[in-house]
Amino acid sequence: MIEQSIVRILHAIPIFKELSDYEVNALKEIAHTKRYKKGTHVFMQEEPLTNVYFILEGTVKIYRTDVQGREQIVNVLNKGDMFPHQGFFRNDGYPAHAEVTTPSLLVYIPKKQFEQFLIQYPQISVKIFKVLGDIIVDLQHRLEEQILHTTYEQVMMLLLRLVKKDGREQKDGSYLLTKHFSNRELANMIGTSRETISRTLSQLKKETFIEQKSNQEWIIHVNKLEDKLFLD
Repeated sequence: MIEQSIVRILHAIPIFKELSDYEVNALKEIAHTKRYKKGTHVFMQEEPLTNVYFILEGTVKIYRTDVQGREQIVNVLNKGDMFPHQGFFRNDGYPAHAEVTTPSLLVYIPKKQFEQFLIQYPQISVKIFKVLGDIIVDLQHRLEEQILHTTYEQVMMLLLRLVKKDGREQKDGSYLLTKHFSNRELANMIGTSRETISRTLSQLKKETFIEQKSNQEWIIHVNKLEDKLFLD
């Protein structure tokens, strides 16, 4: 890939978009790109953490497995996102599996070289810390949901989170969930069963909080969900 294309790619990543030409040229020397097919793994849980990745195109699912092989989805990442987050500044293995769920183009930088770059350009470190801080807050909210709310309420909160990240507002004020998730994937996001998700979604449709279109897309009535959660 020619140098101009690499510079353009780096500027397309949110935390790098305000870098000067000098800083981008320094980053360019340690950055690489790679395309991944759907269903392939970028890395596996516990493998040595060698690279930091940024999504330029596509979607990556971050998930963990327990000793029984059960899957727990930690996050679904999109264009502009960085991963991994946990253990980034430690000499640990990758904290989870990273699976490509749509054809993707990733930028990757060797961990040790990226750490040296952050030392040289501390303004990027501040942006990284903000990203990590937002993730910690999100994880705290998820933990609170599991402790303080019923599974029925957790499903509603999950739908609101997904809409916030992947929703497109419609003319009537509802939101189209632009990404498709199977019942199994939704269940793995909050640690429940596929059957529980199926029953809860059926109940939410019956109560007109959500609608399912023929092409498997979901219409989410955000205002109704929020009223049910926070005003009851």
